[in-house]
Amino acid sequence: MNGVMIQYFHWYYKGKLWNEFAENIKYLKSLGITAAWLPPATKCNLGLEGRGYDIYDSYDLGEFDQKGGIPTRYGTKEEYIIAIEKAHEHGIAVYADIVLNHRMGADEAEKIKVHQVDEKNRNKIISETFEVTAHTKFTFPGRNGKYSDFIWDYNCFSGIDIVRKKDEELTGIFKIHNEYGTEWTGAVSHQFGNYDYLMGADVEYRNPHVIQEMKNWIKWYLETTKADGLRLDALKHLSSDFLKEWITYIKTELNPNCFIMGEFWKDDAEMIISFYDKMDDQISYFDVPLHYNFHRASEEGKNYDLTKILEGSFLEQKPVFSVSFVENHDTQKLQALESAVHEWFKPIAYAVILLSEDAYPCIFYPDLFGAEYKDHVDGKEVHVTMPKIQALPKLLIARQKFAVGEQIRYFDHPNCIAWVRKGTGEKFGCVTIISNGNEGFKEINLGIENAHSKFKDFLGHRVEQITTDQAGKAVFFVNPRSVSVWIKTDDD
Repeated sequence: MNGVMIQYFHWYYKGKLWNEFAENIKYLKSLGITAAWLPPATKCNLGLEGRGYDIYDSYDLGEFDQKGGIPTRYGTKEEYIIAIEKAHEHGIAVYADIVLNHRMGADEAEKIKVHQVDEKNRNKIISETFEVTAHTKFTFPGRNGKYSDFIWDYNCFSGIDIVRKKDEELTGIFKIHNEYGTEWTGAVSHQFGNYDYLMGADVEYRNPHVIQEMKNWIKWYLETTKADGLRLDALKHLSSDFLKEWITYIKTELNPNCFIMGEFWKDDAEMIISFYDKMDDQISYFDVPLHYNFHRASEEGKNYDLTKILEGSFLEQKPVFSVSFVENHDTQKLQALESAVHEWFKPIAYAVILLSEDAYPCIFYPDLFGAEYKDHVDGKEVHVTMPKIQALPKLLIARQKFAVGEQIRYFDHPNCIAWVRKGTGEKFGCVTIISNGNEGFKEINLGIENAHSKFKDFLGHRVEQITTDQAGKAVFFVNPRSVSVWIKTDDD
């Protein structure tokens, strides 16, 4: 089966997401969606304003009165579990977004020793060791020990960004001195010298008690929610030693079929591969380099060489472990990693990931349902409209019905490329042709078995019929800056 995932949220989503997801299950199933990646369900520091990435209590899925109320931004624990059950009833897997790197919104302050480091080179110490007060103790009084009585204190954290020295509040990156040393772990990305620290109170994964607690928690989480897989946030900042041990525990003790995908945000496939090599084929990775190819192609228009659209992608290097996407909550407009793919190019990009061999595509909520939102940029309110991509539902159906069989590429022109999916048995697949410039065409020989066959554009962008000759050859067309998916007329 041609699996397809949907990222069922975006950064600015407001509303009862769990209930809405449950209501849309049948529609998603009709489009061939096989899995849904849902946002973090855990209670966060900002309560209803948080997105789950500012994680406070991983055992609170919208059950306890903490951080301003019982529900999270997306709903209650009961609604979350019901939504997952409904997805399972319709054969759709659910992947839970998991934040392992940090905690925010501690309940108590502690006196600790720290030194400050340079934000551009975290190995460079820029202060003497000094004593401060910092919010590093999590007791979760609203939960009162239910599910776990583990207390997080400064020995559970390696760094923090806000401290108080006497009556002065200081901000920066402060390395916490704890039982496990005064240096960062080396088992992380070496960006900025050492990228252990990202935000909040950074979790100390050299602490064996923390590792055991995270094993206890994920066992509870998977048993409670029945989630089928995990999306792991911010892999660059996590100890690869801890991750390997934790994921091995999940795969051997809890669920050998648990699908695990990770966000290792680098536009260089070789750097993702170097992390992949440490994980023994246990994690799939979002194809960030391919996203940036799409972004550049949409910016450059006909000046972009389409024959290079897959060049340098993780899909090209490790297809079995790649998750392809066009856009996500980090790249959408007004976000820190903004690299939105222009609207005109999105159908083309989706055709690449949905109709190509090997890809495991992830579509983005606003591209299927649309989205409107606003945010403040440089003191001004900015409104954004993301229209739904009209061709996307048909591209999803085309993936299920026609994108099967051996693939043959015709990557022979910088502004017009095509590929053929030969189908299975007696049923032909499809011819996908895309252009980023003028009207394009390709002469393609489909073989004698497809002689005198009639073809039409499944997407309806071209209205004519095309008939192959006695050898199975024909010229297939595509509109300017567009995509067409040619199928046999009797296959629709």
